Order: sequence, then C-alpha cells, then structure tokens
Amino acid sequence: MQGTVDGFTYGLVTPLTAFVMACLGAALGLRCTTRSLRTRGVSRAGWLALGATSIGSGIWTMHFIAMLGFTVQEAPVTYDRPLTYASLAVAILMVGIGIFLVGYRGATRMALVTGGTITGLGVASMHYLGMAGMNFDGEFAYDTLTVSLSVVIAVVAATAALWAAVSIHGFLPSLGASVVMGVAVSGMHYTGMAALVVHLHPGAAASPPGEAPTSLLLPMMVGPGCFLLLAAVVVMIDPLVVTGGHEEPARESGQAPRRGGHMTSIPVQRRPPRAYETASRREYRQSRER
Repeated sequence: MQGTVDGFTYGLVTPLTAFVMACLGAALGLRCTTRSLRTRGVSRAGWLALGATSIGSGIWTMHFIAMLGFTVQEAPVTYDRPLTYASLAVAILMVGIGIFLVGYRGATRMALVTGGTITGLGVASMHYLGMAGMNFDGEFAYDTLTVSLSVVIAVVAATAALWAAVSIHGFLPSLGASVVMGVAVSGMHYTGMAALVVHLHPGAAASPPGEAPTSLLLPMMVGPGCFLLLAAVVVMIDPLVVTGGHEEPARESGQAPRRGGHMTSIPVQRRPPRAYETASRREYRQSRER
C-alpha cells in the first residue's frame, strides 16, 4: 500500500526557516574560506575547518528543519539517532575535503571540479543517509531520474560555492552568493523529496521503535545551531572577514614603514672615514664604494 506523504505539515514555516539556515551556513563558510586565503600555516587550516563545519552544519540543520514538516499520514515516523548523527559527520567531512582542496590549490579548474564534486556528493549523501535514518512501518522507494537530478544540483551548487569562496571578495557579492547557494541546497532537498515514494507494510505495528521527530530532532539541532551562532561571532569580530579587505603585506628588509601608501627605502649609510687610513687608501676605498 502506498502511503500519503505531506512535506509541508506546518506550511511555509519549515521551508523558509530551513532556507535561512542554509544561507547562514553558506555565508559563514564562504567568508571563512575567503579569509583563509590571506593567511598561512595553522591559521589557514583553522579558517578552512571553521568554514567546512559551518557549511556542513548549515546544510544538515536545513535538512532536518525541513524534515520536521514531513509526515506520512498512515504511519508515525521516528528517527534513528546514530544514523542521524552520521549524516552530520558525512556532511562536514566531505564539505571539508572540497574546501581544503580549493583553499590550498586555488581556483584552478581541477581543484574546483574535484572539490565541487566531492562537496556535492557529500551534500547528497547527507540527505539520503538522513532519510535512511527514518523509521516507519514501510519502506522508501526513489525515482532514479529525479534522484540523479538532485545529485547534479548538489554538485553544481557546491562547485559554484567553492568558486565564489575564492573569487568573490566583497561582502555584498559574497552575501549574494550565499543566498544562491541556499536556494540551490533547498532545491536539491526538495528535488530529492519529490523522488520519494512511500510503501507501507500491510498489518505492520502501528508505532515503530525509536523517538518522535520533535523530541529527537529539536534537541539535536541545538548543538549545530549554537555552533553557527558562535561562528557568526568569530566572523563578525574579524574586520577582514566582513569587509573583504586585505592585510598589509609584510615589510621587506631595508624598507621603512608605509608613507602615503608607498614604501620608502632607507639609503645605505656610508661608513665614516677611518682616522688611521692613509689618503691613498681612503681614496681607493671610496672609489670602490661608488
């Protein structure tokens, strides 16, 4: 028997809130990735890790906020806790691989294609692993063509986001790129949900083992939500992240501080004449110095 699926139990509340969370995670991740390009060593790795965790947490939170509005009319739905946590880990790990590739290789074609593909597959894997963690008296079936379309959307969105992270340095353009990524991630989610068909088991138990969606998902989303808020604080207190400005380049040896935006050279000081030098020796030394 086919179940009746409703993905908008609470109307537009869940999709709009999910979209905002996807945009927030994307905005923080893109700014952190851009900031990493102006640092080296441990600092660069730290900014990239913060960006990957922000994007992964934002995508995961977006997915499960949207899933709060998902119901099967004929059967209650519960969630498996380990698989739900595993989907978060997969999202952060695979997004991190893509971001680190671009962060250290730059906006080369190979880095963007490889990083975007890995990141997009990570987004899709998070979605379908999270769906696999749902328990109810039946099973899911998917339309292959629609699932393939959702994966393509995820890969294209991830590649565009990585390109924006290393190519767009202004705050407002980066904010626009975050909105585009939020639209793409939400589009991938609901495309994947459109591929879903629910088949119920006849005569199965009325309530499967596990926890109810609200009792499990809402407490679990507190952690990623708090992390995104803390990441936002870190981003906002760093002016280079907000403005997209550039750090002052390191001073070269033998150069004085900037004056009016230009570097002034310190002239080479001549050595004073030595009292014990003869006139001919001093004349020879001065000719060599010229």
